[in-house]
Amino acid sequence: MNPPPLTAFSDLDAQLTSAGYAVLDAASLTRKSNVALQQLQAWHRFWEDLPPDAHLRDGGRYRRRRHGSFVVDGEAVSPVPHRAHWQSVEYNALHGGIERWFDPLPDALTADAAWAPLLASLGRCASALRGRQRWFVEAHAFRIETGDEGIGRPTPEGAHRDGVDLVAVILVARHNVKGGETRVFDARGPQGLRFTLAEPWSVLLLDDERVIHETTPIQPMSASQPAYRDTLVLTYRAGGFQSAE
Repeated sequence: MNPPPLTAFSDLDAQLTSAGYAVLDAASLTRKSNVALQQLQAWHRFWEDLPPDAHLRDGGRYRRRRHGSFVVDGEAVSPVPHRAHWQSVEYNALHGGIERWFDPLPDALTADAAWAPLLASLGRCASALRGRQRWFVEAHAFRIETGDEGIGRPTPEGAHRDGVDLVAVILVARHNVKGGETRVFDARGPQGLRFTLAEPWSVLLLDDERVIHETTPIQPMSASQPAYRDTLVLTYRAGGFQSAE
């Protein structure tokens, strides 16, 4: 596995602004959000109860997920009534143009003492990138499994942008998998990099306007054990949530 190009904590804002991406290890993420690593590790149980994604248009059964929406205004983090996830076909050729309803994130997760500080801390990254404002945040808890098919696709839509300002991809767990390589490319040219997030609670931050990204399929290392990759993906958008209206 290619290790990620870690960003020094003190260089985060400059790196994200200049390169369009940054990678923080778990220690830097917990420092940024002022939460203890043990608080984040206690969230693992929520990934054991993710329902299947019923909207996969490629016919696969490899993805489980839940979804929630929030408004982050400085240090204030407010949930909004449960709503559909929607993207235009411009940003998601496979699943765009339809309202996708997913089961909500569990209250025990979103009410946890570490949840609001985490979202607020990444909101500060978005504000450093775009200027101080309210952020409309969608949170996606994903589990990609290999299952009976022997392969799982973290990004079945391929290399893409999400139609937001900031994307945070937090690795929650990797178990018994190979693959899952992250690829980040300049949206305006061929420059890019490839690496594998392996440390739980490390995070990839992306300026969605400047870069496109994808993650390669996963396969099991041993057929005798479950194989999966868990992530928490947070997207920050100025001006409102994406919608069909």
